Amino acid sequence: LIFILDATAIATALVPLPLFSFLNMADKFRLSSDAAEDPPSSSTDESAANNNDTASRAIDFLTLTRALKTTKRTGWVMRGVHEPESISDHMYRMSLMSMIASFSNGALDTNRCIKLALIHDLAEATVGDITPHCGVSDRDKHAMELETMERIRTMLGPMMGGDEMLALWKEYESGTTEEAKLLKDLDKIEMILQAQEYEAEGSHEQSLDQFFTSTEGKWRTEIGRAW
Repeated sequence: LIFILDATAIATALVPLPLFSFLNMADKFRLSSDAAEDPPSSSTDESAANNNDTASRAIDFLTLTRALKTTKRTGWVMRGVHEPESISDHMYRMSLMSMIASFSNGALDTNRCIKLALIHDLAEATVGDITPHCGVSDRDKHAMELETMERIRTMLGPMMGGDEMLALWKEYESGTTEEAKLLKDLDKIEMILQAQEYEAEGSHEQSLDQFFTSTEGKWRTEIGRAW
């Protein structure tokens, strides 16, 4: 018995190390091959489908917002301004204004101000830039824009911020939070600044005085009055 045990030990010791390594590699290859033959799990298929759906919704939304880049602001068009700004031109500078203006008041949420600026005219991608001179009542204008924002919420869903966009738009419309009050003022300031620039350029056919006088006595914040 002792001889057999010793012989086994000797035989084991005599097996070359590369053989053991080869056997281990073969076992690993066999395991990986078995795993490769397994069909993809349902969770993987479901994840891919969700990614495709998310991408499709995002593209639909971004395609919708193209109109903000191509639609000229109605007030300037009506006053004969040559090559007037687009809706998105106005929204972008307002976003920058909201960023720097909110820094001057530590009580304001800068990120929220920027989001409000990005969202405040988003509905105009569908309804256009409706002014008080377009013959549309405030009630009808609000209803049309609300319908568009609800469509956007459905389009994006909660996972891509649809709910938040609708809530931000409603916050701006109500104008009750400190951030929304500031954005209401900045909306007017950006308009006045643009009017001054058009007058300096001489790129208008009719008077732009109404863009200055329409803001008198309508400031809601100290920043608005100071600027």
